[in-house]
Amino acid sequence: RMPKKQFIEKLMRERDKFELTLNRVGYTRRMTLKGVAGKWSIKDILAHILAYELYIADRINEIQHEQIYTPCKTQTALDAFLEEFGYPDFGSPLLDDDSPNEWVVEKYKNVSLEDVVAQEIQAFSSIVTMIENTTQKLIDEHTLFERVANNTFKHYREHLRDIRHWLKTHAVNSKN
Repeated sequence: RMPKKQFIEKLMRERDKFELTLNRVGYTRRMTLKGVAGKWSIKDILAHILAYELYIADRINEIQHEQIYTPCKTQTALDAFLEEFGYPDFGSPLLDDDSPNEWVVEKYKNVSLEDVVAQEIQAFSSIVTMIENTTQKLIDEHTLFERVANNTFKHYREHLRDIRHWLKTHAVNSKN
């Protein structure tokens, strides 16, 4: 059990590391270059992270309003969830690892880098605000710290490895 203040401080420290790496890339055309993680660009990675942050923000909102989230168990339910929330039900056992991620990248393909960045920052900010406004009792009952960590900074770390590797190889290649 971690006090809320301590968790928020950790969340912000991890966020700073993520943003510092993104700042090394610069919010330029480089963020749209493919091949950072498989065929994904940094913009694609941000869209992917955005969808997971929206997912956990909505789950926190449901907890705050005593609504019960149940992962989708049918294709019809998955389709309805997607229609309602605008992202896949990442908690559904029906989904594999790749298809919802590809769906997200496709959804944001024609959205500007600036808009993806702005939406992702807004999603992260709403998570922080909601955690600040959620009681420690609710946080503990719903293992919210673990769930938020999995959808924010643990997720950042996963993609930071790819971004840092790309930055190293890109720096070497750009000198040739």
